[in-house]
Amino acid sequence: MVLVPILKAEGLSVDYFTQRGRLHAVSDVSFSLEEGESLGIVGESGSGKTTLATALLKLLPMNAEVVSGRVEIQGMDVLSMDEESLNKSLRWRVVSYVPQASQNALDPLYRIDDQFVETVHAHVDMPREEILHKAMELLLRVGVEPSKLRSYPWELSGGQKQRVMIALSLILKPKIVILDEPTTALDTIIQAQILELFRELKEYERLTAIFISHDISVISNVANRVGVMYAGRLVELGSSESVFYTPLHPYTQGLLKSVPDLRSDTPYSYIPGSPPDLVSPPSGCPFHPRCPLAMEICKKINPALEAYDGEHLVACHAVKR
Repeated sequence: MVLVPILKAEGLSVDYFTQRGRLHAVSDVSFSLEEGESLGIVGESGSGKTTLATALLKLLPMNAEVVSGRVEIQGMDVLSMDEESLNKSLRWRVVSYVPQASQNALDPLYRIDDQFVETVHAHVDMPREEILHKAMELLLRVGVEPSKLRSYPWELSGGQKQRVMIALSLILKPKIVILDEPTTALDTIIQAQILELFRELKEYERLTAIFISHDISVISNVANRVGVMYAGRLVELGSSESVFYTPLHPYTQGLLKSVPDLRSDTPYSYIPGSPPDLVSPPSGCPFHPRCPLAMEICKKINPALEAYDGEHLVACHAVKR
């Protein structure tokens, strides 16, 4: 039986209009996600991860534009939908989004209960009592006392605010949740608790998820598929096992070597140089100025993302297929 993807992006490209010119934040990104899968998107800051996430829900800022491509979620052509249709048919009901720095996304002037009510009413008509009943159940599930509904965000700890945001994203039982850097700015113990909570919720709610992080060690704990982004492009895509145990792209290899391994005496290293300027990116492969395997062809031709072994894809001239 052929499985139909619940989410599919094809040739998605997004530009920002800046004072210096067009910034090519996402370039020709394609991937699909089947129901129940968890896809981790990893890459350095500025690699296009957040832009990709917001483009999937048509939540880009005013100075951004989808210049090409298509996004389909549960059979809906997202990019052709107007705001009313998106809010009533797609956002929060089919797919919800926990934004980067989501601890600061809660309005400090309103109690948590009012923010649950306002969020739900933006997408569906539902009595306040029913919303608060669902909110209490969700807060219990994520480990927050229901009495915190009457609190203001500034009365909660960072971990509690992150748990509230996760509960808020689940209030209308979406099939897909996109979490953007959900462990950033949390201490190590709280990070581990949030990751464990997410794993439990994913299993209990049968969620499909996209998990975005600059930390490849975080992605290894939550995703069964991994996409590696560099300079707005997917440079490697495959199962977690294949990407983590047999990384193909030199950038992926560099990310993995930059994570300290307490079980080994091998010192960790770092990727030299800086990500490219996406207003005027280098010719050819954008990673070639930092790549230890760069060849002459890398300076001239940007490699396509192609299959190496089954569903393990890589965009690199140095990889022999």
